[in-house]
Amino acid sequence: MKSVSKAFFVLLLLAMPAFSYVHAETTDEREARLRSELAQVEKEQAETEKVLAQQQGQTASIQRDIQILTTKIKAAQLNIKAKNILIESLGKDINKKQAKIVDLEGHITKGKETLAQIMRKTNEVGSYSFAEFLLAQESLSHAFLDIDNFESVQASLHLAFEDIRDDKAQTETEKSALNTRKNQEVDARTVILVEQKSIEVNEKEKQRLLAISRTSEITYGQELAAKRAKAAQIRAALFSLRDATAIPFEVALKYANEASKATGIRPAFILGIFAQESSLDAADSTFGKQVGSCYLSDPQTGAGASVKSGNTFPNVMKPTRDVAPFLTITKALGRDYTKTLVSCPQAIGWGGAMGPAQFIPSTWVLYEAGIKRALGGSITPDPWNPEHAFIAASLLLIDNGAVAGSFTSEKNAACKYYSGSSCAAATYANAYGTSVMSKADMIQRTMIDPLQGI
Repeated sequence: MKSVSKAFFVLLLLAMPAFSYVHAETTDEREARLRSELAQVEKEQAETEKVLAQQQGQTASIQRDIQILTTKIKAAQLNIKAKNILIESLGKDINKKQAKIVDLEGHITKGKETLAQIMRKTNEVGSYSFAEFLLAQESLSHAFLDIDNFESVQASLHLAFEDIRDDKAQTETEKSALNTRKNQEVDARTVILVEQKSIEVNEKEKQRLLAISRTSEITYGQELAAKRAKAAQIRAALFSLRDATAIPFEVALKYANEASKATGIRPAFILGIFAQESSLDAADSTFGKQVGSCYLSDPQTGAGASVKSGNTFPNVMKPTRDVAPFLTITKALGRDYTKTLVSCPQAIGWGGAMGPAQFIPSTWVLYEAGIKRALGGSITPDPWNPEHAFIAASLLLIDNGAVAGSFTSEKNAACKYYSGSSCAAATYANAYGTSVMSKADMIQRTMIDPLQGI
């Protein structure tokens, strides 16, 4: 009987569906896992960089170029993996921050309700004169007891104020931290998009080289000659500048590299700023077609006229802010201020911005000393000199926070360049920042990258 029962029990167990018990990952376990995964990816990235450096040092050939492209694709894939790990880490943190903010805001609401109740009680007691207060009491002992109660209410009022103030301060801290985390996530996702695009480009080029290698119809010398011809076209292409003669892209890149060396700002981003400033009067501009360039005619009022149309404007340059430094700048450069190009006013506000970098005179003088140091001499900074303008723009972009080099820091720096405020604070400037980043990306991919190694 026992053996039968035992056998039946075994069969019953076998017939039962299998249950898997999944261990819920704790926060500490999750963070440890992500750290481990990231460390492994970073190790692979370092190894890939070494391999790439070795390959680039080898004798040039189609096979070498294929290997380099393969390694670059792997490097991009590893970077995507690293950024996905970061995004996973940020996701939980963002949720925690948001929950904390909701909790703190709830505390503040309750605190305000408590504060209102205490203030009502304070007003009730405080509405009596001291004589009225004493006459209303049955005895002196009751009177002094109520006085003690009043003091207690006042103390509670003080504590309520302190609690609300502390909760508000903590809320602002949490909101700032949340915004930082969100920006980090945006930056990580942007890097992923950039790397995905680079993988597509490199894979396409790799397949093209493999086809050449298989057919042997084109020698490496011919391939290199074609690359050099394309590079020459890029270098010779004219780079438009606002209120200045267009210069070859090779020269523009040289100025951008010099500015980058002096300031740490990415060359493609610097060029993106100038490309955007020079496109502001384009018919397809998303920022409204500007009137163009003007001359200042009346230093007393700031009035002037359009160079192209002859239309007069009463607000070409703000007399109380910019006229005096403008006259000083033009005099030092030996320029006739009545024949020196500045921007015309837009729909609202003043014009008066100078040269390719579009600095107003009062801002330019703030950066003259920095421009001199960067140029390494006693030269007089000239807003209409492209080289000087590139340095000036880069110095301003540093102050705007672009040196961090992330997507959000650069975009915000661009918005500040246009409006004086971040993209979030000045929503009308957001399109400007987006356009600058798009132009910087295009310049990097289609103009700077093809020149590498040529």
